[in-house]
Amino acid sequence: MSAGADALYAKTILKKGSKSFAAAATLLPAGKREDVARLYAWCRHADDLIDGQEHGHGAQPVADAAGHLDRLRARTDAALGGERTGDAIFDGFGEVARRHGISRPLAHDLLDGFAMDVSGRTYATVSDLATYCYGVAGSVGVMMALVLGVRPEEADTLDRAADLGLAFQMTNIARDVIADAQIGRIYLPTDWLAFEGVPSTPEAVLAADNAAGVWRAASRLVDAAEPYYASAATGIARLPYRTAWAIGSAGAVYRAIGMKRRGGGPRRLATRVGTSAARKLVLITEAAIAARRSGPERPRDGLWTRPPRP
Repeated sequence: MSAGADALYAKTILKKGSKSFAAAATLLPAGKREDVARLYAWCRHADDLIDGQEHGHGAQPVADAAGHLDRLRARTDAALGGERTGDAIFDGFGEVARRHGISRPLAHDLLDGFAMDVSGRTYATVSDLATYCYGVAGSVGVMMALVLGVRPEEADTLDRAADLGLAFQMTNIARDVIADAQIGRIYLPTDWLAFEGVPSTPEAVLAADNAAGVWRAASRLVDAAEPYYASAATGIARLPYRTAWAIGSAGAVYRAIGMKRRGGGPRRLATRVGTSAARKLVLITEAAIAARRSGPERPRDGLWTRPPRP
C-alpha cells in the first residue's frame, strides 16, 4: 500500500473511531492531519485488539489478549525498525515515528498500558490509576505533541501533553464505569469505592443499590481530572494558533463529557453520555477564541509526572 493510501486508510479509521477527535483534527494545519491520522490509527488498532471492539465500540472479553499484545509488540518493533509489514496501520505508524522522533520506549509505554488491561489490574489510589492513564492515553498525548511539532527537549510542554491524555482517560473512565464493569473491568480507585461501601467487583459496581456510591466515586474522578485539564491548557497555549484551536477543541469536548456525567446523577450512570453537535459547535467556537489568548502559566505542582523518555 502506498503512503497516500496509508494516509487515506488512517483517516477512515479516525472518522469511525472518534467523532470528537476527527472533528478537532479537521482544524489542524493540512500538513499535520495525515500524520495525526496515522498515529491515531495505530493507537486505535491496538486498543481495539485488546478490548475486543471495533473502532472503539462493542468491547467484550478477548480470549487471547496476551497473544494479541505480543503480536502488537512484535509488529510495532518491526515498523519502528524500518521494516515494511504490509499492514497500512503499522507501516504508517513507522513512518510517523521516524519523521517525528517517536522512540521505542515511548511507543511501548502505550502497549505497557494495555498490558495492565490484559493482567486485569485494579488501582487502589488515584496515583496508581494515573500510571495506567498515562500508559493508555498520556503517552498518546506525548506522541501527538511530537507529531504536531513540539521538540523532544521541550519537556514541560510534553508533560502538559501527557496531562491532557490523563484528563481524557479519567473522563473516559467516569463516562464508561458501567460499560467497563459489564466486561469485568474496574478502573475507579478501589480506595474510593471502599469509602462509598462498594466492593471492588464488577457485580457490586453494577448493583442498583450501589449506584449512588459509584456515581460519587465517578464524580470524584471527574474532579481529579480538572487540574490535568488546567495544566494542559498551559501547554496548548504554547502551540501555533491552528494547532492550539484543534487540541483545545478536543479538550473542551472531552471535559464537557465529564461535567455531564457528574451532572447526570446516579440514575443516569448507565447512560453513555456525550455532547450534541450543537454543543460541540459552541465549544469549538469558544476554543477558537481561547486559542488567541496567552493565559497564565500554571505550575504542575502535585500532578503525577510521566517517566523520562529518549
